[in-house]
Amino acid sequence: MRAQFVLSEIGVGLRRNLTMTFAVVVSVALSLALFGGALLMRNQVNEMKTYWYDKVNISIYFCNKNDAETGVPQCAKGAVTAEQKQQVKADLEKMDIVDKVYYEDADQAFKHYKEQFGDTPMANVLTPDQMQESYQIKLKDPEKYKVVTTAFQGRAGVQAVEDQRSILDQLFELMNGMNVAALFLMGLMLVIALMLIVNTVRVSAFSRRRETGIMRLVGASSFYIQAPFIMEAAVAGLIGGALACVMLVLGRYFLIDHGLALADKMELVNFIGWDAVLTKLPLVLAISLLMPALAAFFALRKYLKV
Repeated sequence: MRAQFVLSEIGVGLRRNLTMTFAVVVSVALSLALFGGALLMRNQVNEMKTYWYDKVNISIYFCNKNDAETGVPQCAKGAVTAEQKQQVKADLEKMDIVDKVYYEDADQAFKHYKEQFGDTPMANVLTPDQMQESYQIKLKDPEKYKVVTTAFQGRAGVQAVEDQRSILDQLFELMNGMNVAALFLMGLMLVIALMLIVNTVRVSAFSRRRETGIMRLVGASSFYIQAPFIMEAAVAGLIGGALACVMLVLGRYFLIDHGLALADKMELVNFIGWDAVLTKLPLVLAISLLMPALAAFFALRKYLKV
């Protein structure tokens, strides 16, 4: 009988404040969808770091005659000599963090440039003698790329030391910035959702103050009186959480697998799998249930003194 009464009161409360209940559901759904999206964005950044940092190379470019003739500051003493190249390679091989060293001559560099940028105007005016010889260095630990950069930057015969990670870091910083923005917006939406939940509970309790008073007079416990209001908020939040889960699943489906099909268009990006999405859904549902229930519990204690 008691369970039936509580359930009936939940239905009455949700229907009585239908507009506010709808607002709670929508705000909870949007805030938790942003929360889940932020978690997935963080997973995506970490996945890309793991994938790309393992492929990071450091390039040591040597001065050529063209650099010396055009007045490149690092090449003021002329083109690199065979002895300077041998010394650089010997020093690289002594470093424990270096895994492999590949040599690329000017002709190979020109060929690779034509393959990547052959359709640009610059490719039509470049000649092989304008390309730099280089060492392509694979590190055992990509995190220590600065060690190599510091050791060879400014050395005689070296035109530049370029680490690809610095380029990737800019991309990851942009993605992390987007993640922070999503978290901020999620926090704002959660505050709005909590305010709506508290207000909805107060209105619901005020509209049923006569029933509450009668229940007090017949000796009903505080928890028994509070339970319908708390469960109303929890049910509304759970509906919002379920909608958030649907949005996360559909977002993964249409953005990566179908619709935009980013997985097919961006083959070089290692996208997160379905397991990353599915593991977030229970957390989203748990928050959608507990957050409104706790908000309603404290609202009742503060405003109704039940």
